[in-house]
Amino acid sequence: MEKITILWADDEIDLLKPQLMFLRKKGYEVIEVTNGYDALEECQENQDIDVVFLDESMPGITGLETLPKIKASFPHLPVVMITKNEAENVMEEAIGAQISDYLIKPVNPNQILLSLKKIIDNKRLVREKTSSDYQQEFRQIFMKINSGLDFEEWVKIYREIIGWEIKIDDSNSVEMADILAMQKSEANTEFSKYIVKNYMKWMDKGNGPVMSDSLLRQKVFTKMDHEVPTIFLLLDNLRYDQWKILEPIISEFFKMEEEDFFYSILPTSTQYSRNAIFAGMMPGEIAKHYKKWWLNDHEEGGKNQHEQDLLGEQINRLFRNPIRFDYVKVTNAYHAKQLNDNILNYLNNDLTVIVYNFIDMLSHARTEMEVLKELAGDERAYRSLTRSWFENSPLWTALQKVAEREVQLFISTDHGTIRVNQPSKVVGDRDTTTNLRYKVGRNLDYQRNDVLEVRDPKKAHLPRPNVSSTFIFAKEDKFFLYPNNYNYYNNYYRNTFQHGGISLEEMICPVIRLRSR
Repeated sequence: MEKITILWADDEIDLLKPQLMFLRKKGYEVIEVTNGYDALEECQENQDIDVVFLDESMPGITGLETLPKIKASFPHLPVVMITKNEAENVMEEAIGAQISDYLIKPVNPNQILLSLKKIIDNKRLVREKTSSDYQQEFRQIFMKINSGLDFEEWVKIYREIIGWEIKIDDSNSVEMADILAMQKSEANTEFSKYIVKNYMKWMDKGNGPVMSDSLLRQKVFTKMDHEVPTIFLLLDNLRYDQWKILEPIISEFFKMEEEDFFYSILPTSTQYSRNAIFAGMMPGEIAKHYKKWWLNDHEEGGKNQHEQDLLGEQINRLFRNPIRFDYVKVTNAYHAKQLNDNILNYLNNDLTVIVYNFIDMLSHARTEMEVLKELAGDERAYRSLTRSWFENSPLWTALQKVAEREVQLFISTDHGTIRVNQPSKVVGDRDTTTNLRYKVGRNLDYQRNDVLEVRDPKKAHLPRPNVSSTFIFAKEDKFFLYPNNYNYYNNYYRNTFQHGGISLEEMICPVIRLRSR
């Protein structure tokens, strides 16, 4: 067993010699201090401390005063409070400050050992059990990935991989995390092959999964209850793993009735997928029927300025009797405050659609800002940042308000993102789109093994800006780079979250149906 280091702070430390000797015989290393100031200093100077035993009633600075100071600098360091005082308010204050355990004096060696096992060994046991369980599943997942899955089975395997990803995160098993990352990469390789083989067949025969253009029609409108207001919340860029991180928070106020999925169309980008969702049409049809509301990639102007108009048109086509609906778009702090202030008024509608852009902004900001690259350096950190934002957001405050009323809530997205790592060279003219995961342009030169190419955009129900326009979509975790300044842009964009191409993360999108509790 790796040696565990205990910091024990007690002004009567000399009276604890039998307990300290017992711990040392058991293989623990114990650092002794007699006051809170020394405890804080020791925590700052010694990064090997695994747990702190803290006397509640030390003179100078008490244990209760020392505790929040330790937690401020070392929030994950376990602290065991030791007290003579069994008063309820003392215990409540200590527990509120996130102690891991507490012991009542006089403490005996077995109590101490039990507390240590709960704190230290519990983490180890969880890590070992999780690792063992995943090792047993590894072979099964590998065989499934390579067994010729259909679109429903790909959803199941993706859910399974994300489930393990989050379990392994929680258990802090670095070795297993690396193995799972390789398996997830293998899954994306096979999924890309599947999409290349089947996507155009779906477009031609209409025998594929529910996709962006039929999301509202098949997954939301059919579930609306005219007695209960419906809110459709679209969180731009929300991946399934991010939903699973938010689920425990939201479940405190809403009960989940269904966890479903749809496939984002290609390109998996806001301009295409979100317009398709609200229009109930593929982008090629939108460009044909609503020319004034569609802009191609190379044209100037906002590409998602007419979502409300497209939504209104879809509702008019599908509902015999008119329904009351609102469309709310949140792209900045002012809009977020307005949503929070007005959220209860929207419950007078049959349907309220809310588009919330924070996660999209987060992924773009992470590319541009070095500090965010460090804060969200990998999948685990990106999920953690999403959770921190949501818990402190005006959106969560607004949702808690509506949870007090009877309401049906859908949470979904337009597409996900993937962390890109493999550059793929492409050459195009000046009108070629700048997106790193898909390109549309004339006379494109690219590495064919890295892409799904669509030489006739109409067959993919996409607009055709020019007679010779071709679309290409990056597979797996590849990203497109021009030969100019190749090394600079490779270093700049590698390990950033991007969207537009083919991956499990971008294409398989959650649709969650909930009711207020």
